[in-house]
Amino acid sequence: MTRFALLSLTLALAACTRSPQDASPPAAATSSTPPPAATTPASAAIDTAVLGAHHWVLADAVDATGRRVDALFVRADKPVTVDFADGRIGVSNTCNRMGGTYTLDGAKLTVGDMASTMMACSDPRLMALDSAIGERLRGAQTAAVQAGATPTLTLTAANGDVLTFRGEPTAQTRFGGPGETVFLEIAAQPTPCNHPLIPDKQCLQVREVQFDDKGLRTGTPGEWQPLYQDIEGFEHVVGTRNVVRVKRHAIRNPPADAPATAYVLDMVVESDTTP
Repeated sequence: MTRFALLSLTLALAACTRSPQDASPPAAATSSTPPPAATTPASAAIDTAVLGAHHWVLADAVDATGRRVDALFVRADKPVTVDFADGRIGVSNTCNRMGGTYTLDGAKLTVGDMASTMMACSDPRLMALDSAIGERLRGAQTAAVQAGATPTLTLTAANGDVLTFRGEPTAQTRFGGPGETVFLEIAAQPTPCNHPLIPDKQCLQVREVQFDDKGLRTGTPGEWQPLYQDIEGFEHVVGTRNVVRVKRHAIRNPPADAPATAYVLDMVVESDTTP
């Protein structure tokens, strides 16, 4: 290279002009071979099975300056949650449920445009949450998963925003299978039910209903009966009738006096308030 050629020429001229008493060998020149450039280790590829095995709950979000993005933390009791399944991403605990497609190439996670329901929310901060999280998830980001008892998912955008999620096992992970899809109609009013440990227990009153491939009710509903356990993820409001789609899971080795079946909310299909 030119810099090293000039250095060699300078040393040669200096040797020619030395007096005999100065003719000690010159100091060794620096090697003309530059040291190898430092390399940054490539981010580890993300396993889609790990993404799909957890609900990813937003735990922290900062911008490029390290400032917390407060617009993403509207409800402390219901943090923004992201799910990945079959090439699709879903976002919940926002004003509207949001979803779209995603691709994963090594550690590069790319989220396409997302569609959402069109429900209006009375809290303007909750309304703004939809666009705040949508803008930060959309596009290409670098993803990293830290394994552990509670895994973490970190998404780093090109503009320096960093979103950190904690992983919570899905029902399929916890119960060891996808479960059975069931539609339940939930009466507006709970019903008294006997419980050995809870006096004056009030149970949801439910019956199974069926829908065809077009989403229309079909067949005859089952008999009304009390449901002795809660539906995970569902909050009943007295006076509101609901039809919900749930996953019904068998519980392996349940404790004594505990139910052998778990119900996990998949989605609310119908909801109306009785006069």
